Amino acid sequence: MIAGILKEPAGENRVSLLPEQAEALIKQKVQVVVEEGAGKAAFAADGAYTVKGCGIMSRKELLQQADMIFSLSLLSKEDTDLLKPGTIVLGIFLPLYHFNIIAGWAQKGITTFSMDMIPRTTRAQSMDVLSSQANIAGYKAVVLAAHLYPKYFPMLMTAAGSIAPAKMLILGAGVAGLQAIATSRRLGAVVEVFDTRPAVKEEVMSLGAKFIEVEGAADSSKAGGYAVDQTEEYKQKQQQKISEAAAKADIIITTAQIPGKAAPVLLTEASLNVMKPGSIIIDLAAATGGNTARTVNNEAVVYNGVTIVGNSNLASSMPADASKLYGRNLLNFLKLIIDKEANINLNFEDDIVKGTCITHDGNIVNERVKALVA
Repeated sequence: MIAGILKEPAGENRVSLLPEQAEALIKQKVQVVVEEGAGKAAFAADGAYTVKGCGIMSRKELLQQADMIFSLSLLSKEDTDLLKPGTIVLGIFLPLYHFNIIAGWAQKGITTFSMDMIPRTTRAQSMDVLSSQANIAGYKAVVLAAHLYPKYFPMLMTAAGSIAPAKMLILGAGVAGLQAIATSRRLGAVVEVFDTRPAVKEEVMSLGAKFIEVEGAADSSKAGGYAVDQTEEYKQKQQQKISEAAAKADIIITTAQIPGKAAPVLLTEASLNVMKPGSIIIDLAAATGGNTARTVNNEAVVYNGVTIVGNSNLASSMPADASKLYGRNLLNFLKLIIDKEANINLNFEDDIVKGTCITHDGNIVNERVKALVA
């Protein structure tokens, strides 16, 4: 079997497998080929791959010859036209948002595994790319905010006078939010956290942050760690609490997303209007609309003196470690679909294989994606 590692499009600095991870596949009797320059942005030169036993090919050659393709990003129509029927493609494809593209892949006979759809179960933790990449994003969001913020984070007492600590508000206490709390606290900020899930309160407080409680939240225990839609009554109470906290905050990091839907707007224009000039917002939900009324994906905008950075791909700005963690997740998943003789073995009785597979044998096989296309 031939497995191919593609070069990502401009703006995406990660690579699916680093050289040492590609070597692990080669030891399992898989022939690995790499597109020229695929690892360059992640500080992995072509020579580092060839030393490990990989071949180097042009993109066209790789797409035509590989039985399995690794690409974090969606493939273009020109790319998919070159694939052999039955080719397996693995990446982070967000099929609940790009279902029309995915439907086209099914018609071409491509078998698609979208790593962002891996069930968030205990058994799947070692394959959970959303968690590994969100951890990096939460850390980098705080570092980016510190770079943009025109004041200190920690409290300082100097001969020239005292400096009050920065006040940070974090909306969403998932993996990214929790890492943002820990990083902010290390830098000396005072942190408040809002989340619709009361169950995270103890974890938030253990990291040294204050938890903002709003009673009446809908049960999200079966949502795989994501937010869920709330009642209008709850949303009104939530909005009031968030606006009060936003007025005091110097920095806000937003992380709230609902799979398959637009991100909830937690910071309305009214909330933004009461924020202090010079405040910073880092919106990690920008790719699905953003958590503020003024977020623009992949841009930094200034509204009423507040800088709003929309970036859902901060992990790409730390490509070396992000690629390393993603590659480990990918290798752990591949153990479920490649046997010891390097043959493809798709066991759809396995809940992880079934949950992650989106298209197979000419059909959309994921029920949530199928419902969107119908």
